[in-house]
Amino acid sequence: GWASSDSGGSGLAGGQRAAERRRPGGGRPRYEVVRELGAEEVRWFYREDRKTWKPFIGYDSLRIELAFRALGGSGGGGEPAAVEPVCVRSGLYEVDVASAESYPVYWNQSEKIPVMRGQWFIDGTWQPLEEEESNLIEQEHLNRFKGQQLQESFDMEISKPVDGKEAIHSLKLSRNHVDWHSVDEVYLYSDATTSKIARTVTQKLGFSKASSSGTRLHRGYVEEATLEDKPPQTSHIVFVVHGIGQKMDQGRIIKNTAMMRDTARKVEEKYFSNLATHVEFLPVEWRSKLTLDGDTVDSITPDKVRGLRDMLNSSAMDIMYYTSPLYRDELVKGLQQELNRLYSLFCSRNPEFEEKGGKVSIVSHSLGCVITYDIMTGWNPVRLYEQLLQKEEEELEESWMSYEERRLLEELYLTKQRLREIEERLHELKASTISKPPVLKFKVENFFCMGSPLAVFLALRGIRPGTSGSQDHILPRAICNRLLNIFHPTDPVAYRLEPLILKHYSNISPVQIHWYNTANPLPYEHMKPSFLNPSKEATSAPESESASAAPSPTTSPVMVRRHYGESITNIGKASILGAASIGKGLGGMLFSRFGRSSATPQTLETGKDGPEGDEKKATTVGTPPLPHSSSGFLEPTVELEHRIDFELREGLVESRYWSAVTSHTAYWSSLDIALFLLTFMYKQDQEETDKSNLDTL
Repeated sequence: GWASSDSGGSGLAGGQRAAERRRPGGGRPRYEVVRELGAEEVRWFYREDRKTWKPFIGYDSLRIELAFRALGGSGGGGEPAAVEPVCVRSGLYEVDVASAESYPVYWNQSEKIPVMRGQWFIDGTWQPLEEEESNLIEQEHLNRFKGQQLQESFDMEISKPVDGKEAIHSLKLSRNHVDWHSVDEVYLYSDATTSKIARTVTQKLGFSKASSSGTRLHRGYVEEATLEDKPPQTSHIVFVVHGIGQKMDQGRIIKNTAMMRDTARKVEEKYFSNLATHVEFLPVEWRSKLTLDGDTVDSITPDKVRGLRDMLNSSAMDIMYYTSPLYRDELVKGLQQELNRLYSLFCSRNPEFEEKGGKVSIVSHSLGCVITYDIMTGWNPVRLYEQLLQKEEEELEESWMSYEERRLLEELYLTKQRLREIEERLHELKASTISKPPVLKFKVENFFCMGSPLAVFLALRGIRPGTSGSQDHILPRAICNRLLNIFHPTDPVAYRLEPLILKHYSNISPVQIHWYNTANPLPYEHMKPSFLNPSKEATSAPESESASAAPSPTTSPVMVRRHYGESITNIGKASILGAASIGKGLGGMLFSRFGRSSATPQTLETGKDGPEGDEKKATTVGTPPLPHSSSGFLEPTVELEHRIDFELREGLVESRYWSAVTSHTAYWSSLDIALFLLTFMYKQDQEETDKSNLDTL
């Protein structure tokens, strides 16, 4: 039996009895007697960018409906109570029930998002009727049918023919009218002239009015709203930081983050639905609040090709601001304050986040990578200036000077030393009374750089490759657990970071990011380093050996990478030597070998011709010999602790020249990148889940 309900059902009690009232087919519950809709039967919707109405999940809809009823929306009379805004959509938005609007919590948005209460719905699409019409139909339905018995059939999927049935009740609306053929057979008709003509013609041909031009309506949503239908707890937040050009297109980072969030949701549903946690993406808009030079740059901009000049002022000018000692600090503080504000706001609204060990990652794009890096490491150009002064002092000490000059220099040196001591004492005194707050209020778990010029900035600051394969060489693990540099192969703004840690990684391919739909991809930590464009083996060894070791992409030795700026004379020399080698009967294979000169100790030993050996030695100056194995992969002794450079795969029909224009902004909606980000952020949770499953087994 179906539990009959009195007219008052106000929501939560209905939600608790959901199991009793659900149809076997899993559709919307039905009742024996017509009564007022329960809070669980009403569904609230929102509409973004003037698209179709989207339903709130049950948890959100039920809470909005209860707030609406508390406000006096159910017609109870009396003074409407003040109602708190309802937090919806995983806590990213709030709904003001009184104004029927939704707005974001963590960022500013000029356009408010309208929300609507759905009571009557269109068959098939389950889109709600406009609220005004819906209220009129609901009122008429209750006036006419309240307390009446419903039919026993609950099969809503099969619409019964209503041929020959006269409407038992009708309601005229402004542009439509509604006919009730029975208590639960309700049709909406358009009163436009074309619809009337079509209706008359089809009826004369023997079709029923309902089947020819009516739209069937359903009272109450297809699915009951319950408090159990709620989003999972957020265990990881990702701050998404924009690069240049935000002034030119304000709000772009909000749209880009929304694209990334939607893409990540699809990936979560497909690959990580077994985990009870959730990753949330929050946009960090740091540029629009900055004043910088005011309008000084605009005032000195000539009028010709003004559109192009304004575009450059709004985008490329950000790089010039950042390299300016006057405005650099303003940009750094702008981003730092916004990151801390968002984190504090998130923790205040989610107090259990820190208690449960919630993690924070940052995804930065373009120039945003450099500013984020400088905030995390505390890098300041003043340090470089101090180093330069120290170097000048050392050079002065080494040069010849008169007695008077040397005496004054010693006096200056002692004065500076005394000044430093006083500054240190003052700093210690301040530190003992006021503890300096950390630059960021959180530790960064993963720092993802997308389309990043960070490597160029670091190179220009004097960072050079070291001998250790540790990330600490450029970003200490104490500050950030993992650094990952993502780029499209044709992105003109992006540069590699790995060769700044170990020089020979310039010869090693970046890790290829898996396609989104790859079946059983190899985990990234198990992927071995492979060489960039390996050439063929030297063939000066005996023929029997060369036959057994046929060159292939996996058996070739590492070669010195020929950079674009290499001297043209070297290339010419190699070609001449290559041509000469053909005359020695070694074949075309050896000729192609000189396209890239060999750099391994093995080939240096086996090369027996004098000119060839000299050529090899000449091209390997300043390049350390690279250990390699017969497999063509790097020896583990010189590997990085973790790979840092990850490259998107190029499309099969992609034009490289067109990609160079579009690739820098193509990261946001990529399913491949979304899967890559979530793979690293869910890594620990996935491992724990797998371990618990194994323990259970």
